Amino acid sequence: MPDIREIIDRENRQPGAIIEDLRQKNIEVIPWKLLEKEYNPKLHPVYTDKNYRDKTRRGKIERMTRVTYNIQKLAVKRMKELMFTIPVNRKYTTANDNEKKAAAIMEAIFQKNRINALNLKRSHKLFASCEMVTIWYAQLQDTTYAGYPSKLKLRCRTFSPLDGDILYPLFDEYDDMIALSVQYTRKKGNDTVTYFDTYTDEFHFRWINMNSNGWKEDIVPEPINIKKIAGIYIHRDLPIWEDQSDNGYELEWTESRAGNYLRKNSRPTWVIYSDSQKVTAPKNKKQEPTDDNAGRNVLRYGKGDKAGYATWSQATDAQKLFTEELRRNIHTSLQLPDMSMEQMKATPMSGEARKMLFIDCQMKVTDESGDWLEFFDREVNVVRAFCKIMYPELAQAFDTLTVTNEITAFQIDDRSQEIKDMSDATGGKPIVSRRTAIRRLKMVPEEEVEEEEKRIEQEEAMANDAFTNEPTM
Repeated sequence: MPDIREIIDRENRQPGAIIEDLRQKNIEVIPWKLLEKEYNPKLHPVYTDKNYRDKTRRGKIERMTRVTYNIQKLAVKRMKELMFTIPVNRKYTTANDNEKKAAAIMEAIFQKNRINALNLKRSHKLFASCEMVTIWYAQLQDTTYAGYPSKLKLRCRTFSPLDGDILYPLFDEYDDMIALSVQYTRKKGNDTVTYFDTYTDEFHFRWINMNSNGWKEDIVPEPINIKKIAGIYIHRDLPIWEDQSDNGYELEWTESRAGNYLRKNSRPTWVIYSDSQKVTAPKNKKQEPTDDNAGRNVLRYGKGDKAGYATWSQATDAQKLFTEELRRNIHTSLQLPDMSMEQMKATPMSGEARKMLFIDCQMKVTDESGDWLEFFDREVNVVRAFCKIMYPELAQAFDTLTVTNEITAFQIDDRSQEIKDMSDATGGKPIVSRRTAIRRLKMVPEEEVEEEEKRIEQEEAMANDAFTNEPTM
């Protein structure tokens, strides 16, 4: 692998040659154009199969039934909800007042960038498109973090193939990232402009291609003052739905074929039974209408024949068993719970029992957490580097500050059982103070907790006075 300075040699190399080398992606990620065919239900075989088309008969279109079961989007939504419904907890270990200030500033930066909502969006992009990058950058703008003023405002931007972006991380032979490039397209008036941004530990470069007329430099290279790549990249080998698309397709075909049969055969058929060899059908008409809008089928036979409705017997039990087994196989293989309304109301059970149902998916969260924790640790280090420039007087505190990220899997919270267990363990004695109980209950705002406690004490005092002054016989 040549040195990054040799690749981005702007004096001796053309922009097209530089970009071609920066596009040498030495990791394998499934292209989005292939994943999109699984992720988008309108691109499933039940819609795109050339042998399964709507039919035109006598000028009327006979629509084919198309039922989709979008396990791909469902798996993406379920996984991001399981991992990030409970926000990521950043635990700061401080040893002195300066480190406490540094911790407050860093947490304020994350909160101002709406990190909890951002994690839901980023996880959706990664689980669907298999890669994602977040770029942090500073703007010259007066702002405050945790009450401490700064001349710089720290912001972030996320790119993903799900949004039409193309990511090109470049690693050396030691698997260290030496450049991170992002290609994206935007409309500028009537022109289509393709941007190619490259970040190294020294500079930020940008080239543009206007209406496919060739690459040229767009900006003077901007120095990277933090001396590290300001982007955090993460990728995975397979989408979150793994290899379950085929099961989903089989489920869609089964339901779609059943829909065609049901539509054709469920309308009443009036049949006349006869021993006569002569069939008296209406002139220029077949015995059975071919369009789906007919109210009923009329079949005519000889005079004096026996007539009656002929009903169609569908193998509903076999179909139901097959489709339910497919659904069960999908959820079991992906370790994702079926949290649909039908499933939740089907079997009444306690909150403690429902917790047990989430054990498998909690193990799935643990399995997925490794790459995410590494991603969050790198992100903290990038923000730390910016903070040292924004607050030079606290540079030492930011260096020594320890930050630990914790991912907590979603689970049903049955507090009543937990409180009962703790109360039993203490022999029925109080386990929390009244103020803590009011705060945890969240029936009053945080700033009114103390006032609420005082009102309770006043009401208790009034009740005691009334009991004390009650006349006795």
